[in-house]
Amino acid sequence: MSQQRNSKFTLTMLVLGFVFLYAPILSLIVYSFNESRLVTVWSGFSVKWYGELFRDQQMMSAAWVSVQVAFWTACASVVLGTMSAMVMTRFRDFRGKTLFGALITAPLVMPEVITGLSILLLFVSIGPIIGIGEQRGMLTIWIAHVTFCMAFVTVVISSRLGELDRSLEEAAMDLGANRVKVFFVITLPIIAPALVSGWLLAFTLSLDDLVIASFVSGPSSTTLPMKVFSSVRLGLSPKINALATLMILAVSIAAVIGWWLMTRDEKKRQRDMQMALQEG
Repeated sequence: MSQQRNSKFTLTMLVLGFVFLYAPILSLIVYSFNESRLVTVWSGFSVKWYGELFRDQQMMSAAWVSVQVAFWTACASVVLGTMSAMVMTRFRDFRGKTLFGALITAPLVMPEVITGLSILLLFVSIGPIIGIGEQRGMLTIWIAHVTFCMAFVTVVISSRLGELDRSLEEAAMDLGANRVKVFFVITLPIIAPALVSGWLLAFTLSLDDLVIASFVSGPSSTTLPMKVFSSVRLGLSPKINALATLMILAVSIAAVIGWWLMTRDEKKRQRDMQMALQEG
């Protein structure tokens, strides 16, 4: 009896937790098809707000800026995060390694307000030297987002590198491969799922950021979260529901594709290992 009660209690808490998390999102999606201008009063099914959203040039321009910044931020964060993870997991102890690791992971615990303000002061100080000056835009947002997202990517890739069987790399080097070839032929394919996960994480964090972008953006580089925030302050619009629904759809599709790629690569790796063991 006690086990049945515990299982029922656990199931109830699980259901309540999912309802608490996903009921508002489901409500937002439903009301994105509402015909009424009032976002909380249902008056009939309609998709006109999606048309209004795509006719809003300012919103579409902000969305395009955010997508571009997020894409290049994710790419740069994966490259720099992989390099940082290799230093932290593959290099022997060197002077300053603890400080290096602390500086890499500092953005994880640093408030975004402090991060945004410090990066803004940096641009103000060295901007005229590097040619930025007061013309802040997509470049400054990209630099700030890479600084912020690289820490998350480094943690994801470091955990995967820590689980990697180094005997595979050592065997390849014993057969005559140099470290560069070992990395691209052995290490990189194995950690590919972590790279995909880090890329998706960095893309999502950059696309969602509001605080840091508010500090380092210029008048001609308004991101989507900044545009949404300014619109909500003036009053809720059904276009925001439509926009949020499309973003949820895009993120869900990206997550499914990433999961499918990682599952396929993991099955292929296990199949190759089994074939190697059978041949051995």
